[in-house]
Amino acid sequence: MSASPLTASVIGGSGFAGGELLRLLAGHPEFEITQATSRSYTNKTVGSVHPNLRSLDLRFSDPADLESVDVLFAATPHGVSMERIDAFLEAADTVVDLSADFRLPEADLYDEWYEGHDAPEYLERAEYALPEINRENLEGAELIAGGGCNATATILGLKPLVDEGILGPETGEVVVDVKVGSSEGGAGGGAASSHPERSGVVRPYAPISHRHEAEIGAYLGLDVSFTVHAVDMVRGASATCHVFPDGPVSKGDLWGAYRGAYEEEPFMRLVSGGGGVYRYPEPKAVAGTNAGEVGFELDPSNERVVVFSAIDNMMKGSAGQAVHAANVALGFEETAGLEFQGLHPVGSP
Repeated sequence: MSASPLTASVIGGSGFAGGELLRLLAGHPEFEITQATSRSYTNKTVGSVHPNLRSLDLRFSDPADLESVDVLFAATPHGVSMERIDAFLEAADTVVDLSADFRLPEADLYDEWYEGHDAPEYLERAEYALPEINRENLEGAELIAGGGCNATATILGLKPLVDEGILGPETGEVVVDVKVGSSEGGAGGGAASSHPERSGVVRPYAPISHRHEAEIGAYLGLDVSFTVHAVDMVRGASATCHVFPDGPVSKGDLWGAYRGAYEEEPFMRLVSGGGGVYRYPEPKAVAGTNAGEVGFELDPSNERVVVFSAIDNMMKGSAGQAVHAANVALGFEETAGLEFQGLHPVGSP
């Protein structure tokens, strides 16, 4: 622990991701939260919005009144950070943005997948927040862009195959099916996220052309066929990737690829078959944690590899990834503030 903690603010602290950031930072040995902002709840206590944080002696302030801090975490809707990035960087030495505003490396991609970009000159300065694929570039970064939760789950599942050359831009076909919880829609998710409409469903809400495909292409160099379903859980993203390599692949190749990629990673778990109830990655097993689980099965008769990956979308797919990236950028212990191991048994994640 440092002699003096760094000051931190959370912009957009009343949302789901903002609440998770506040929870993590409140227990982080290297940070002191000095500001949390919310337009809707200005002057209200943090605990009145996030009941798990009632012990936190902090009130929401207006986001227009930024305090000077060491690190600013922005948990705002898409489009806000790109409009306010100058103010964010003036207020803080390090900015960690959880939105989609800086997570793609080129302005052309925003023209294709979003509605353009208001501050494209900052895209070259931003570093993708997922340490498992960008650790070296995160060290000392001043602008960090959090990855999308569906993209994170998919990238973690497929990265070892890309590293080993089993998959590549001209090698193999990939079909990805992702199941996600209702918290992905945010605190203002609308009618489709209300409990009566969400309960009991397995609903395809992005059958094609999901924006997170752009991240997978940008950081893995893969074109994937990508579909996302909304399912009846609160927290979690589970990706099943059907991979059709061009050449033969053995189980030994797969074990070597996944162990080589993740054996030294502090938050990655390899869960592939074996005994017990939880034989493959499940969101329920990582709920509340920054862990990512990956696993696979080989289907020789169809020349297919089935890859499974599971994360908590609010943690590894959002706030936990942001804190992990900040730890790397600032030279802290990577696991600082992220040691929670999860619970078992638990209900719906």
